[in-house]
Amino acid sequence: MQFDFLKKLLARAPVVKAPPPAANPLEELARNLLLELGCIELAARVRVRWNPRMRSTAGTALASKSLVTLNPRLHEFGVEEVERTLRHELAHLLAHHRAGRRRIFPHGPEWQQACRDLGLTDEKRCHELPLPRRKMQARHKYRCAHCAVEIQRVRPMRRASACLSCCRKYNRGRYDARFRFVRMAG
Repeated sequence: MQFDFLKKLLARAPVVKAPPPAANPLEELARNLLLELGCIELAARVRVRWNPRMRSTAGTALASKSLVTLNPRLHEFGVEEVERTLRHELAHLLAHHRAGRRRIFPHGPEWQQACRDLGLTDEKRCHELPLPRRKMQARHKYRCAHCAVEIQRVRPMRRASACLSCCRKYNRGRYDARFRFVRMAG
């Protein structure tokens, strides 16, 4: 009898599970679009998030994390623009998923096919939305030691880079130190 009393004291309260958070409707739309195309594995992993820090970009896709990030300012342009941008970014994920470990161009033929599969027939590489662009002055100048072509950059080069046209012309497109860019004073 004494133990019955202790059992009641030490008994844990029943665990009440909180209801699952409201599903993200864009994430659900992304999953449904991918399931229609038979990409069950990608549909299970895909996530869609809003990023209030985005300024000039409508959206981004990170294939390694199956993540689509959208600019909240898309709401200003209507539901159709939000959905179109979601499909554009999903096409990036779909193209990378289909390519496997093979490297592909961001807006190459694989991406274009994925756009068509997702219902975007004439999708362009960049949006034409009136989102603000920030102009930054290019303060770093470099010159090719071989052909003397000059380039300007906002950020300095972190590693050795060579002139692409010279590398293509004289070394089958492979990097060659003879054509390295040299930083100019100024």
